[in-house]
Amino acid sequence: MSIKDIFLAAFGRFAAGDVEVLREVIREDFVNHDPDSPRERDAWIEYVANGPIATSTLDLKRVIADDEFVVAHYALVPPEGGFGEAVADIWRFDGELIVEHWAVAQPATAPGQV
Repeated sequence: MSIKDIFLAAFGRFAAGDVEVLREVIREDFVNHDPDSPRERDAWIEYVANGPIATSTLDLKRVIADDEFVVAHYALVPPEGGFGEAVADIWRFDGELIVEHWAVAQPATAPGQV
């Protein structure tokens, strides 16, 4: 199974409300490089599980992958609606597990435009 396939399966489960999938696909020594959220695995998973992303609608627009990295571009729309955010995440895999993460986000300027 390719890392793109692994990512897509995990993203689908997460988007459907299965936050525990993160514990299955993120390695223990994971490092998050987003300065606005925790760096270490368990703290980051808790942050995500208890934050707005866990209850938002995630509309995956595109995925780009090579042998080590997956880049995901998606719309994140909070439960209360609105335009939400355009998000790009970069995930580095080692084998079949995620070991690093980077993120950029900006407010969306119109519904569905990411």
